[in-house]
Amino acid sequence: MIQRELLGTAEVPGGTELRLFRHDRDFMIVMGQNELMSSRMSGSEIALATETIRRLKGRPAPALLIGGYGMGFTLRAALEVLGPKAELVVAELVPEIIDWARGPMAEIAAGCLDDPRVRLIMGDVGSVIDGAQGDYDAILLDVDNGPDGVVRDGNGALYSSSGLRAARRALTAGGVLAVWSAGPDPAFTRRLEKNGFSVEDIRVAARSNGKGPKHTIWFATPR
Repeated sequence: MIQRELLGTAEVPGGTELRLFRHDRDFMIVMGQNELMSSRMSGSEIALATETIRRLKGRPAPALLIGGYGMGFTLRAALEVLGPKAELVVAELVPEIIDWARGPMAEIAAGCLDDPRVRLIMGDVGSVIDGAQGDYDAILLDVDNGPDGVVRDGNGALYSSSGLRAARRALTAGGVLAVWSAGPDPAFTRRLEKNGFSVEDIRVAARSNGKGPKHTIWFATPR
C-alpha cells in the first residue's frame, strides 16, 4: 500500500496549519482533518474560470483578479481560453503555496505563474479588492470552503455586506464576482442580492469527468 508522504507545512496568517501531502501521483493540501484541495478534483475550479469568462461575453482584454492560487487549476483554465491581451492578477496570502507550485507541484503548475499575462501579488485578496475602483472585469474567489467555511477569521469580511460592496466598486460595468464554495448557502445568495447583485448559482462536479461531490459557484453581476 502506498503511504501518504508529507512534503511541507505552512501557517495561514490568522488561521491554522496547512500540510501538503503526496500520494502516488496525487497531491493534497490538508487543514486539520479536512482536505482543502486535491489534484484529483479540479472540475469545479476549472469551471470557476471558464464559466466566469463565458459570462464576460468576449471582452477583448479582460482583467481578472483571482484569489487565491490554490493548486492553480483556475488560473491555468483561464489562461487557456483568454487571449494575449488579458491580464490576470493572482493574490495569494500563503508564500508556501507558491513555493509548492514552483517546487514539488511544478509539473501540475505547468509554468502558469510565469505567463506574461499573470501578475502575482503576495497578500490578502481582500486588501487588493479594497484598493480597487472599477479595475477588474471579474473577481474569482476560491480562498475558503465557502462563505460559511472560512479557513481564517479575516476572510469572513470578503463575504460580508461591506466586502460585497467593495467587490462591486472593484468591478467594471457588467463585471462578474464569482465565488466558489464546497456547498450551497442560501443566506449568502440573499446577501448578494441585498447588496445590489443579480445572482446565478450553479452546481458543478468536483472531478473533471463529472463525478464526485457537487460544489457551488455563485456568479454575481452588479445591477
